[in-house]
Amino acid sequence: MNQNLTIKDIFIYPIKSLGGIRVEEAYVEEKGLQYDRRWMLVTPDGNFISQRKLPQLALLQVVLAQDALLVFDKRNRSKQIRIPFDSTTGKTIQVQVWDDSMDAELVGNEFDFWFSKMLGTEVLLVRMPEKTKRPVDRKYAKNGETVSFADGMPYLIIGQSSLNDLNSKVSEKITMDRFRPNVVFSGGPAFFEDQMNFIKIGDIGFSVIKPCARCVMITVDQKSGEKGKEPLKTLAAYRSKNNKVLFGQNMVAMSFGKIQVGDPLLLMD
Repeated sequence: MNQNLTIKDIFIYPIKSLGGIRVEEAYVEEKGLQYDRRWMLVTPDGNFISQRKLPQLALLQVVLAQDALLVFDKRNRSKQIRIPFDSTTGKTIQVQVWDDSMDAELVGNEFDFWFSKMLGTEVLLVRMPEKTKRPVDRKYAKNGETVSFADGMPYLIIGQSSLNDLNSKVSEKITMDRFRPNVVFSGGPAFFEDQMNFIKIGDIGFSVIKPCARCVMITVDQKSGEKGKEPLKTLAAYRSKNNKVLFGQNMVAMSFGKIQVGDPLLLMD
């Protein structure tokens, strides 16, 4: 049963846990969309930092320039910094994302200083070099895929109907940026993504692997940086399985190339 499904939005999150960027098109790579979560803030001992501990990360917005990332404070755009794509000190450190350890490059002292000042705590900005291979959990990998600094999987897809369903149950409207998807599609019933196995977006194939388990991060308002109880409380009442709250589906890419807003989404099984 192929519904009339269309790609509505594509998002990338160049620096893990900072504000995401809606793009009209993006290149599908093994580790995730090009530029997606290739940079990350870590503690001085290399542990990743996210909105779970520092919700104010949501207030730092990233913009893709021609050859650099621009990062600015949503409340005061004059507080901004430019990070060239190729900026690196050439020094590597071991960093940790959940149970995974990997090599990352230190990007530069001036960036560490700026982010530390903005966040009020000492942090380092790191970049994932191409040679770093962080394997997807073997339980879920199809062809030994690797992943960026994302929590665990390279891609996340959510149907707009699923968010509409959630918003019919909460008092204040929840926006899609709470869930940090890479791909949002229109069409189909709520949670139609739960029924997908293999899909094509334009010419690019994906294997839909597993539901995405959600945490307190979805309670951070991406405009104010403040934590609340929703939508985790409402989702827990009707989207829980084995003590996990599920929203969206994780994927790996089966082929590589460009996807764009407006592409058809086809079910291949």
